[in-house]
Amino acid sequence: MAAILLPGVARRGLTWIIAGAPRREFWSRSREETKPVVAETVEELKKEPILVCPPLRSRTYVPPEDLQSRLESHVKETFGSSAPSNWQDISLEDGHLKFSFLARLADDLGHAVPNSRLHEMSRIRDVLEFYKLPVRDGSKFDELVASNLPPNLKITWGY
Repeated sequence: MAAILLPGVARRGLTWIIAGAPRREFWSRSREETKPVVAETVEELKKEPILVCPPLRSRTYVPPEDLQSRLESHVKETFGSSAPSNWQDISLEDGHLKFSFLARLADDLGHAVPNSRLHEMSRIRDVLEFYKLPVRDGSKFDELVASNLPPNLKITWGY
C-alpha cells in the first residue's frame, strides 16, 4: 500500500492534521464557504400584503314581476321547445338537466338555490315556489331599529 504525502498535512491516528490550523478551524472555514446565496428582487421587497377585508355579500332577493315567464323560457331552453303545457309538473330527476336549469336561473335572477335546499327541488313547481319568496338580508336587531319604537326604548349599537 503506497502512501501519498502532501506538504503541510500529516496523519495522526484516524485524524488529519493541517499544518498550523487546528481541526475546529478547518471545519468552520468550510461551512462559511458554502453559505447559500438568496437573491431578492426589488419588486418583492416593495409589495405589501393586502389586508383589506372584502365587502360582505348581500343576500337580498326580490322576485321579479315576470318570474313565471322567465322560468317558462328557461324551461323551454333547457328541456326543449316541446315542453308539455303543464310545464310546472316537469320532473327534475336527471341531475344534468337539473344543474343546467338551476344554473341558468341563478345567473338570470342573481339568486341561487342553496345546497341545503337542492334535494327539495324535484319539480319545476318547487323551483317556482322557492323563487317566489323574497329574502331580506338583516337581523332581528336591524328590524327593531327600523320599526317605530316607543320613545322610552332606544337601541344603541356602539355599546
